[in-house]
Amino acid sequence: MQIPEGGQSLKGFPLSPAFVYLRSDFINKHMLTMERTLTILKPDCVRKQLIGAVIDKIERAGFRIVAMKKIRLTTQTAGEFYAVHRERPFYGELVAFMSSGPCVPMILEKDNAVSDFRTLIGATDPAQAADGTVRKLYADSKGENIIHGSDSAENASIEGAFFFSAEEVVSVD
Repeated sequence: MQIPEGGQSLKGFPLSPAFVYLRSDFINKHMLTMERTLTILKPDCVRKQLIGAVIDKIERAGFRIVAMKKIRLTTQTAGEFYAVHRERPFYGELVAFMSSGPCVPMILEKDNAVSDFRTLIGATDPAQAADGTVRKLYADSKGENIIHGSDSAENASIEGAFFFSAEEVVSVD
């Protein structure tokens, strides 16, 4: 969006320098801080029929869903997605779990989405998660912890592109 200089017009109306400053300040604070994150409602969430409850909690926390689908990962696809963990001792178990049933990947949008979402879902181990978080409420164990959340904006972008094409992402205006 091009912001006119003071005295220039927007749709024929003259703008004061104060208006231009306030408008640009609004854009800087509200439009440019919008961030996206990826989440996956894992097979245990789907199996326990908690999709609606978890989505309700996500939306009530101010996140907007801009992409969502229900899929079943193959062992190969789950392995590709979690390739960053290939050398970790839990990799095989994680891949087997993520390919054990349907899951629901979503791209979410909100100011400070990554940080706020990680706070909303809680610690990986539900026993250590804060009260009221998704994992404290619904997860059974560290291995079956209901939900995935990106750990950085950069990884959110990479992970989102893994599951969704640009045409599948629909911003909410």
